[in-house]
Amino acid sequence: MNIVARNTLSAFWAKHPETEASLRDWLGRVKPATFASMSEVMAAFPKAKVLNGERVRFEIAGGNYRLIVAFKLSARIAFVKFIGTHTEYDRIDPLTVSDF
Repeated sequence: MNIVARNTLSAFWAKHPETEASLRDWLGRVKPATFASMSEVMAAFPKAKVLNGERVRFEIAGGNYRLIVAFKLSARIAFVKFIGTHTEYDRIDPLTVSDF
């Protein structure tokens, strides 16, 4: 998958080092993936939550942080829409947020 706003993730873990291992793991699993459906995304990330037909929320660093990604599976693109603390996540609309 082509990951749009990948640099946002590395900038985030530079500020929040406790997220680096989780985000690197996420990147390492998504980059080579060829997901054809949300079911395949869920199979790869069982703790993730599908928010709608394109957006998925991932738990980062044991659930202390949230990552929202919009997938365009037909084009093999993953758009990073939000990364933040659980508290910050509670203040946004995960279906419309587009920070990057």
